[in-house]
Amino acid sequence: MVARPPDDPPEQPRIRRRGQASIQLDDTSKQIIEQLQQDGRRSYAAIGKAVGLSEAAVRQRVQKLLDTGVMQIVGVTDPLMLGFSRQMMIGVKCEGDLEKVADELAAIDEIDYVVITAGSFDILLELVAESDEQLLELLGRIRAVPGVLGTESFVYLKLRKQTYSWGTR
Repeated sequence: MVARPPDDPPEQPRIRRRGQASIQLDDTSKQIIEQLQQDGRRSYAAIGKAVGLSEAAVRQRVQKLLDTGVMQIVGVTDPLMLGFSRQMMIGVKCEGDLEKVADELAAIDEIDYVVITAGSFDILLELVAESDEQLLELLGRIRAVPGVLGTESFVYLKLRKQTYSWGTR
């Protein structure tokens, strides 16, 4: 991860969209991704040694993977340790243009995951909140989005597994 100088403004959250265009990756790029999935703080020099490239070549490839949206490097946190006592998945039933509804839901800062699905729900959301009061307020905002017909909430009681190391194909 690259540290920003203290006078840089904080980055705005990015909404990531998947599935728009497939990018062909060579075996070396896939190996770089797998190295970073194992340890996102691994140095470019260590990755270069593992995949047979120079540090500079790894840096360029990683930047291209970031710029094209193939991957992102983030610090994954435990919400409970940060004061967010509630985590939940919300199933949303909709009418009308699902992509438009999904985009409006994605614009709500507290929602960190939005996916259009097939099945009982049209959209699934994931969010964390500091309290039940905040959850209630968020549910009201979600239900007020035009096109939302109803929601079903699944409050997380205990997280047993969360991994981001599914490799590459």
